[in-house]
Amino acid sequence: MRLIAGIFRLAAAAVSIAGTYNTWSGAKAWDWVYFTNQSNIAFAFVMLWAGAATLVKGEQPPAWLKGCVTLYMIVTGLVAWLVLPPAVMGPDTLYILGLPTATLVHIIAPIAAAADFLLFDAHRRFRWPYTLTWLLYFPVYLAFVLIRAAFFPDQPLPSGAMYPYPFVDVAAIGWQQLGVNCVTYLAAFFGLGLVLFLIDKILPDRPLLG
Repeated sequence: MRLIAGIFRLAAAAVSIAGTYNTWSGAKAWDWVYFTNQSNIAFAFVMLWAGAATLVKGEQPPAWLKGCVTLYMIVTGLVAWLVLPPAVMGPDTLYILGLPTATLVHIIAPIAAAADFLLFDAHRRFRWPYTLTWLLYFPVYLAFVLIRAAFFPDQPLPSGAMYPYPFVDVAAIGWQQLGVNCVTYLAAFFGLGLVLFLIDKILPDRPLLG
């Protein structure tokens, strides 16, 4: 089972690496600004670490870090499903093994993150303050988005917009609505973090398939 867990984790990392090819290869300018790409690259790094450690019986990523990337991959999947419009496949869409990269990063990788947490992770390792510290990434990400748009107004995204998502487009919605959106999303992230924390406490110490 350890071999299966290690291979699964390396495969999950490969999915995120393939899905973010345009980001880390520099094929598309400013592709780093998308939350999806950042969360998938962080997930790939942690899963490469976890997969290698599983295979050689090495030191696993810290519980805080593993929980953080799991939370934000779940957020990535839920936002793509509930908030964002369906991805439009154009002539420049990149396909990996017959699947568009949007499918890899929005659907397959988040499902893999949830499955790995439920099946292959040791549990009862989270502490309740983790649910608060996991939130720190979102304000940093938001600051990055706003600073990029302010300092590089002549460099729009491939879509032609300055902001990656409508709910952070301060030029269209204004600062007040941006503040409301941020509080709303932070509350939702905190709620999801609590759910993750509770699931970790409910499940047995040893991995279900470990």
